[in-house]
Parts: sequence; C-alpha cells; structure tokens
Amino acid sequence: MNQQIQHLYTIARKPERRIIGLMSGTSLDGLDVALCHISGSGPQTQVVIERFATVPYKEDLKTDIRTIFAKDKIEFEQLCLLNPYIGRLHGQMILDCLNEWNIEPALIDVVASHGQTVYHAPKSQHRRDKFPNATLQIGDGDHVAAVTGIITFSDFRQKHVAHGGEGAPLAVYGDYFMFSQAGENRLLLNMGGIANFTYLPADEDASNVFTTDTGPGNTLLDAYARKFLNKAYDEDGKLAAQGHINADLLLALKTNPFFDAPFPKTTGPEVFNISYVEAAQAQSQTINVTPADLMATLVQFSADTIADAIRRVIRPGESYRIAEPRVYMSGGGAHNPVLTSAIHQQLPNCTFGHTDDLGINGDAKEAVLFAVLANESLAGGTTSFGDRQGVPTVSMGKVSFPR
Repeated sequence: MNQQIQHLYTIARKPERRIIGLMSGTSLDGLDVALCHISGSGPQTQVVIERFATVPYKEDLKTDIRTIFAKDKIEFEQLCLLNPYIGRLHGQMILDCLNEWNIEPALIDVVASHGQTVYHAPKSQHRRDKFPNATLQIGDGDHVAAVTGIITFSDFRQKHVAHGGEGAPLAVYGDYFMFSQAGENRLLLNMGGIANFTYLPADEDASNVFTTDTGPGNTLLDAYARKFLNKAYDEDGKLAAQGHINADLLLALKTNPFFDAPFPKTTGPEVFNISYVEAAQAQSQTINVTPADLMATLVQFSADTIADAIRRVIRPGESYRIAEPRVYMSGGGAHNPVLTSAIHQQLPNCTFGHTDDLGINGDAKEAVLFAVLANESLAGGTTSFGDRQGVPTVSMGKVSFPR
C-alpha cells in the first residue's frame, strides 16, 4: 500500500484528530486559521478550538484577487497564476501560525482548505440551460500540502455541486453536527459577505435540516466602506448610524428576483455589488444620496432581506415552519450593532444569541466548518440528510498528499 494512503488510513481510524480548518471569504480580509481538536463524527462530533488566528491579506494580494473576483471578463493568466500562488501562500500562513503557537507541523493530522472563492454561478443565476450549477475556489490543495507537509483536503464545494447542490451554503453540515440541541429549534445565522442561515429542528431529524442564502450580508457595506472611508469595513456601523434610510432606494434594491425565488438558493457578489447599487440609484433617482444615507440604506437592505427570509420559515402556512426559534449569530455582521439592531426590531418573537454562547467563536465558525467536513470525510459520512435539493448526503473534499 502507498505510504501516504496508509497514513491517511491511520488518521481515519484514530478516535480523535487535530485538523486545521482554513477559510477566506468574499470580504478578502485574510485567512482564518482554526486548529481544531475533533473527536467522533456525525451528530457525535465534538470540537474544541485549540488555537485561532486571522492572518490579514496584504493590500497587493487583495488587489490581485479583485482583478478576477466576481467578474464576467478577466485576464485568464492572472487566474492561472493566482491558483498555485494562493495555495502556497496559505500553506506558509499555516506554518507561520504553527510556529507562533509552538506546534510542530507533524502533530497536525490534516488541513481542511476552503480556498478563495473567485466566482459563484448557480444555474438560477447564470440561466444557461446546458450548464449545471458551478462555483470556483482557487488556492490549489496540492500546493498547500507541499508547503506544509500535511495531508490536505480541499475543493469541498465541488462534490456538493456534483450532486445537484449549488455549492453553498455548506454550513448546514457543520451546524447540524456541532449545534443541534434536542428540545430547541435553532437558527444559525451567519452574516459574512453573503448572509445565510441553517434551521436545526428540536427533534434533531437530519432530514428536516434546512439552509439557504438570504442575500447581502456585509458585501455591499464593505465595498462602500472602502469607497467612502478607505477602510475594510464600517466599524460598529458608525457611518451608517449617522445617516437616514432612503425609502425609494431601499425599494429599488429589493427588486431583484432572487428575493422572490424559492428556498434553498444561493447568490454572491457577482450579483450584489457596487454596479447593482448604482443601477438601483439610477432607477430610484437617488444618485446624489449622501454617503451616510447610502450606508444606512444598505444596512437596512441587508437587515430587511435577512428578516424577510427568516419570517418566511416561521410564518404559519408556509412550506417550512419553525416555532419560536432561537437565533445564534456569527460572521462579521454580528459585530455591527446597527445591522443586528435592525434585525432584532423586525423579529421581536425571536431570541438572539451568538455561536460563542454555544462554545464556538463566531469569527472562527466557518474555518471550523471545513475542519468538521474533512473529519466527516475521514471518519463519518453515514448521516443521511434525505434526498433534497440543497442538502445532498455526500462526503466532501479532494485529498492532496504532500508527496
């Protein structure tokens, strides 16, 4: 037997594993690195975050990624070059973190690398009959493995697409394994660039677990923070708090057919970007709205579409119905008091908390998710989520050996 396969087999048979989960989202802030101690699998999964760090991206890297990120037309050579470059960079970031934590790479079982999303194209978005759902993440796993010397799982979203999913949200799997609680209906609301939620039923029935994107989370807020403030984000929603909501612009922003599409569904910055906002401004004749008023309106846009989506699944008579859910928030949006307050006001019957209350740092949650997915591919894969659109029962992640 190949020694690498023998090593992987040995790891899979261990009662517990140390897995590094990696996540870099559409905000392009940096790489989240979560060193997780994981035991069990499926609903018996137990996760302890041993270490966590966010390694910031340098401005030149952000600029390089933005030349191809969520664009219909790109320089293909740039994409080709960035794929291995980001993989090697992520590998070095892992080594730097391990060095800072005084942990030898040999003590890590596997790396679970999400990569960097550069384009998301579900069929509902591209509308080209002969093509399936599609999504693309770069930062090749072979390069991560070669740099670190650690077996690497990567490219998780492709198996989801291959079995009829849209490649997102994948949070449903980790959310169910880590956060289900008998007797409590839970909504796990993640507000990254795009907002999504997972419904976890009180009866813990995996076939009733439900997930969907809701629309923009922080992607528009961050884009305009860069434009107006020359900052990565509007800290504590300070600029938005100074403005007033423009009702005409808000109405125009909500006209996208995505919001009326049935669940589950996914979207991305390919749709919700500065051009989208400018088109809504032209439609509503609000080109001259002030920066503060624009930010206030964009916050309300995110809050309204998140709250509307949640109401659709708790309203009696709809396809999905949740009784008195408790909402646990995570992601960058959970740190924006203007955004969270606007959501709370619209869902007075919901009780709100954070995933930190459940033992998982909300900022680390998505990186932890991929560690859990790798663990499931190694040691689990027996939990059935039923035969449903959006939640295929699959094991995800391609395997890259260091040699």
